[in-house]
Parts: sequence; C-alpha cells; structure tokens
Amino acid sequence: MTVTGTAVRDRARPSPRRRAPHDRGRPVLSRFRLPWRLAGYAAVLGLGLLYLLPFVLQLVTGFKTDPDAAAHPLGLLPTTPTTAAYQRLFGLSQASDGVPFLRWLGNSALVAVVVTVGRVLFDSMAGYALARLRFWGRSALFGFVLAVMAVPGVALLIPKFLVLNTFGLFDTYTGMILPLLVDAAGIFIMKQFFESVPREVEEAARIDGAGVFRIFWSVVLPMARPALITLTILSFQGSWNEFTHFLVSTQSGQYETLTTGLARFVSGGLGGGTQYPLKLAAALLSTIPVAALFFCFQRYFVSGANAGAVKE
Repeated sequence: MTVTGTAVRDRARPSPRRRAPHDRGRPVLSRFRLPWRLAGYAAVLGLGLLYLLPFVLQLVTGFKTDPDAAAHPLGLLPTTPTTAAYQRLFGLSQASDGVPFLRWLGNSALVAVVVTVGRVLFDSMAGYALARLRFWGRSALFGFVLAVMAVPGVALLIPKFLVLNTFGLFDTYTGMILPLLVDAAGIFIMKQFFESVPREVEEAARIDGAGVFRIFWSVVLPMARPALITLTILSFQGSWNEFTHFLVSTQSGQYETLTTGLARFVSGGLGGGTQYPLKLAAALLSTIPVAALFFCFQRYFVSGANAGAVKE
C-alpha cells in the first residue's frame, strides 16, 4: 500500500486543540470581572486613605499655630507653618509653661525596655517548662494561666494598688516595672511554639550531655526566633502604651510616662487653651517608636503569630 506525501504531512500536522466546555465562556467572564476588580481596588484604596487621614491630620496639625488649628482643624495645609510645638516639646523655646516631654519619654523608654527584656526571658522559660517539663500540677498551672488571660485588667486595679502600697512599692520604678515582667499571653504564645519543635532535636542534645537549661538556651531558644520577635513587639507595644497600671502605681510627676503625661496634658493639667498643635505633636512622637519597631519586624511578626498553629 502506497502512502502519498500529502497524506504523510496531514498525519504529522497536529490537530487543532478543542476548547473545553468550561473554557468557552472564560473571555466573556473576564470582561465582566474586570470592572468588579477595579471597583474592589478603588474601594480598598479609599478605605486605606480614610484610615490614614487621622495620621495625616495629626502630622499637619503639629506644624500649625494655635489659632490656625482651632479655625481649620481639618485643613491639610498649615496657613503659616511653624515648628513652635516641637520646640516646646524638646525644651528649645522660651515659653514659661514648658512640657516635660523628655522626662515622659525617658520614663517610657526605661520601663518599656526593662519590661520587654524581662517578658521575653521569663515568658520563654515559663512556656518551655509548661511545654516540655513533666511535673505535678502542670495542667492546673496552665489552666490558671488561661484563666488570668480571661480576667479583665480593670478588675485588678484596686488589688494591684493595695499590694504595691503594702509592700512599699507605690510611686517607685520598681512598682512600675515588677508587675509587668510576666505576661500570661506571652507564656501561652511561647508554650504553643515550643510544642511545635521536634523532640528529636532535644533528645540529640540530651545524648550529648546537655542539661535542661542548656537545651533550652542553646538549642530550642535559637529556633524560636519568630515567636521571640512576636513577643518582643507585643511586650514593647503593651508596656509603651500601658496606662491603667501606671495610673494606680504612681502619683508624683517624676514617674510620669508618655501615656499618663499626655492624659494630664489633654485634660488641661499643663495650661489652658486648646493647644492642638502641641498635643498632636506629642501624640505623634509617642507613636513613632512602636510603629518603627513593628514595620522593621513585620514579616517575623506574621510568621511568629502563626507559630504552633500546625503541629506535625
């Protein structure tokens, strides 16, 4: 049987691919989806700008004068730009009613740094003990930690004041720092992460002669970097923005932090008038450290927040 050249070429040529039934309407659906997608992007952009509007107003108002801020509180451009508010905050002006902003900043920085270091250390040790060590009453102790998380902080204000006053810690740096060194939420986060660490790693270190603390410090803790960064951010943010504890643990002005000082400032305790530029400039400066810390370690924060959610 003889096959002609034309027949051979027809066999070698691939047949046109038939479009699957579910692909036939895809171009039409794409044309309908595009306007909805653009509308969704526009809505997200609008919500983002609406969310950023208070921060923009806060930034702009800090460069306004008092009459300008009172007459145009929502104006996005200052009529007469000035840095008088920031000069008063940093003690560079000749105004008699100065604001002790640098003292507030120093107290907040001291308390936040010490509390953050203490929480990272003690919460990690407690979380590892609850996750790995076997001792009597461990389940009950962990249940107590969860119960502490469920108690509102406002309900502990009066007992906290009585304890600090009884032990002579009221109106001292020790009374401001000591009750904040351990956090139930931090213990829970670290326990969940340590439970996701393979036990084989610890067994190998134990065979090499490492003790419990050496395994925790040299083997397991370096593996918990995402959880540690998450705990660091939450601890620094919580201690930096703490208000109720400082309200019941201090009384004199030398122990005021940014939160208590700004509260007294806003309530009119440091002069009359609206003083919107001065108040908003102080509030803006107080948010910069927490925002900078969060944006620098954002990716670690997200991974650390999901640590321990999936176990092998």
